[in-house]
Amino acid sequence: MNDTTRRGLLDRPWLLMMLPGLFWAGNAIVGRAVAGEVPPIALAFWRWVLGSAILLPFAWPHLRHDLPRIRRAWPIMLTLSVFGIALFNTMLYVAAQSTTALNIVMLQSSMPVLIVLASFLLFRERVGLRQGIGITVSLLGALTLVTQGDPAMLAGLALNRGDLWMLAAIVSYALYTALLRRRPAVHGLSFAAALFTTGAVLLLPFYAAETLSGRPLPLGAPALLAILYVAVFASVLAYLGYNRAVALLGANTAGLAVHLVPVFGTLLAVVLLGEVPRLYHAIGIALIGFGIWLAQRQRRAA
Repeated sequence: MNDTTRRGLLDRPWLLMMLPGLFWAGNAIVGRAVAGEVPPIALAFWRWVLGSAILLPFAWPHLRHDLPRIRRAWPIMLTLSVFGIALFNTMLYVAAQSTTALNIVMLQSSMPVLIVLASFLLFRERVGLRQGIGITVSLLGALTLVTQGDPAMLAGLALNRGDLWMLAAIVSYALYTALLRRRPAVHGLSFAAALFTTGAVLLLPFYAAETLSGRPLPLGAPALLAILYVAVFASVLAYLGYNRAVALLGANTAGLAVHLVPVFGTLLAVVLLGEVPRLYHAIGIALIGFGIWLAQRQRRAA
């Protein structure tokens, strides 16, 4: 792949938004699937350790050049690592211990709205009419999918302790997304490698405390495969795509990538699990696609 082709892929917002949606669809499922076997902080810690190890060989040529700038920007780098790396994913895995993957996806659908709120509170960024309509339509599509076309499911949603952890995680990632505009002007690989490494260091004492409290990481195949998935796909590939999408589209529009999580969850269930496609699937996916299209048009016109 030549440099022109590589740059073309990095400048395609639809592709960049689809990668996080696809890989995060598996993240909630994996977190829930190993909830009884893999301690949550251990899963988060080793996710970022392995993610850092994967990224560093590719990032090192850029990191040597960008390190002085990253050091000067340490307050925002530390803040982004806390909200987007250490807190969000750890709280998601803690939530998965006592709530369902469906609740995680359903609650996560509120994240784009919270990103808009965070952008306004922190930077007074206002939402244009077309963008606002796009975000609303996309939210309706996501809710159509996660409720299976039955709004009564929302009325019956009872929040437990895991759901409250998930809400806290969503607030954390909304702040991360809004604050990405303050990131230093460095190469994307340098930025991600620095974030991942800092996040792992921040989690180290909590991982040690979890292990010493009697919850060591089991070394069986389920744990190792789960760490491999969340490190390669939900971390390296998803974060590189998402960070680039925020740079191209802005936080409010790029945050709609979260609404693609139930889309890909639905498609994977149909293809891999043999679930029968329903009318609400088509309606929800169409609404999400149309909402993201509207929001992107607003950004390009701005």
